[in-house]
Amino acid sequence: MESDYFNYLSERFADIQVLRYKLDGFEKLTVQQKKLIYYLAKATVFGRDITFDQFGIYNLRIRKVLEVIYSNYNIDRDNNDFRALEEYLKRIWFSSGIYHHYSSDKFKPGFSQDYLRLAIKQCNPQSFPLNDGQTVDEMCEELFPVIFDENVQPKRVNKTDGEDLVRTSACNYYQDVTQEEAESFYNSKKNVDDPEPPSYGLNSTLVKRNGQIVEEVWSTNGRYANAIRHIVYWLEKAKDVAENAQQKNVIDSLITYYNTGDLRDFDKYSIDWVRCLDTKVDFINGFIEVYGDPLGFKGSWEGLVEYLNEEATQRTRTISKNAQWFEDHSPVDARFKKDVVKGVSANVICAAMLGGDEYPSTAIGINLPNADWIRARHGSKSITISNITDAYRKSSKGNGFLDEFVRDKQILELIRKYDDVCDDLHTDLHECLGHGSGKLLPGVDSDALKSYGNVIEEARADLFALYYMADDKLVALGLLPNNEAYKSNYFTYILNGLMTQLVRINIGHDIEEAHMRNRALIARWCLERARSMRLKKKDGVTQLEIDDFEELRDLFARLLAEIQRIKSEGDYDAARDLVERYAVKIDPELHQEVLERYRGLNLAPYKGFINPWMLPVYDKMGDIVDIQINYSESYEHQMLRYSSEYGTLI
Repeated sequence: MESDYFNYLSERFADIQVLRYKLDGFEKLTVQQKKLIYYLAKATVFGRDITFDQFGIYNLRIRKVLEVIYSNYNIDRDNNDFRALEEYLKRIWFSSGIYHHYSSDKFKPGFSQDYLRLAIKQCNPQSFPLNDGQTVDEMCEELFPVIFDENVQPKRVNKTDGEDLVRTSACNYYQDVTQEEAESFYNSKKNVDDPEPPSYGLNSTLVKRNGQIVEEVWSTNGRYANAIRHIVYWLEKAKDVAENAQQKNVIDSLITYYNTGDLRDFDKYSIDWVRCLDTKVDFINGFIEVYGDPLGFKGSWEGLVEYLNEEATQRTRTISKNAQWFEDHSPVDARFKKDVVKGVSANVICAAMLGGDEYPSTAIGINLPNADWIRARHGSKSITISNITDAYRKSSKGNGFLDEFVRDKQILELIRKYDDVCDDLHTDLHECLGHGSGKLLPGVDSDALKSYGNVIEEARADLFALYYMADDKLVALGLLPNNEAYKSNYFTYILNGLMTQLVRINIGHDIEEAHMRNRALIARWCLERARSMRLKKKDGVTQLEIDDFEELRDLFARLLAEIQRIKSEGDYDAARDLVERYAVKIDPELHQEVLERYRGLNLAPYKGFINPWMLPVYDKMGDIVDIQINYSESYEHQMLRYSSEYGTLI
């Protein structure tokens, strides 16, 4: 039974519900482990400004302007304009900038330019982020079009086929460079004979100066230097309390990479990190995922501090021990299978601190590193984040969502009985085995699928998980209670891909986020081919009906075989055809219906988290003897505190 004092729900605004997550078992850790987590947590939060800047060149300055106004209590707060400004600022905090964290569309402010100008005039001009020699009025002339004009930098990541994805994306990874120039720049660096190619472009801004294209590398001596130096400072302290020599070496490798900015050093760190398994505490810290770059080169900064959930990890270790069996029995062509699966490790963990692109909205499962050659030769690490999924579930119980969208009572009972265990298992299979499965054919460029690579990769991992969810092997391993449970996962997955994920998209818009495109691709491809699955109007609403789940599994197998072929052969044209045909456009009539049904539930489609506040306890000698966890901090207080304490780039 959950303790009465702990409330997962914090507050709600716009389309966001902010939650809390609990650090289960933290009190059982040793003082050394707690200190390690505390130092790594500091290194995590100090990356916040990097992510803001990566997501838009004006994000940090707009955030600062609004925080100055918001913190000025001489301003009248009891009016609609101020309330709209408050909501706008809260959305910026949540999305690390002025673009929606999921759709990447620019926020539309509910206050006027006149109001913002008046509010600015009531504040100390020295409090604002003025460029050298700039007046407050000149700052307004610079920033107001970005805030108010819907035609100025309207989208953080544009993936519209046929457009210049770099020129039309507001993300701050490229400056004065076209898509063709960026792709040519990185293609010229690649050597097809290099068996260990670095992830070119992962940690740099590509800029054109005096007609020459150059990289500004993100390091302690380059771009983002001040933020990265603070990260390194806390990593140095963490290194001193590492659990063992191997973990100390991992942290030291990361520090070296941050200092040099050399991607070969990043690969060394990634290999060291994959091999470091015998610790209770682990972390992710760096420029990792490339979803925020329309070309898939640049890694957004993210951080995560974690500690092991030993009881739940027995599930993932069972999966990882049988990784070779799953690879051997995959329904893909033998040419694309790994002969020997190496280094697959999987843990269920508790998140202790979220940062950068993992905060406030975070993944529930992660598999790293992303480099295909490292996965093939050294393996990968997968995590499922138990306290995050627990927070999602406890905050959503009884909200009416399932009753609205699942009208079949037998299916509804199946979902309520097995959905939690199936969701966890699907995430484990996706992260631990799906991403780690298969191989590229010799000479195939890992970037061959270009802007479609992320969608294809997520579809590949999801299909691997879906295919095996119905396998008797999972029941034999004790991972599922019976051979009926998987049906709940199949139904909710298809329902999500066809209908319920549409609640996250504004009417008239396309599907653009990679994971949403992946789910739509799978569900629509199967719907088009299934004899026993349909969307049908019943009792005035559209309902999903599935009569034959075995047929659906066969369809997953067929699509997985094709997706793996596309990945292994680098078949760009086939990837483009699949994504554009099945994963982008939305039936407007169905979309309108889904939105209206969801609106009646009065739910927020997006959720994110407030971090716990870690407070060190000192003895008389000034040494840390414990770390207290405080859950009382409000969303507003945490965001303002982070801007004050961890603001390094403005």
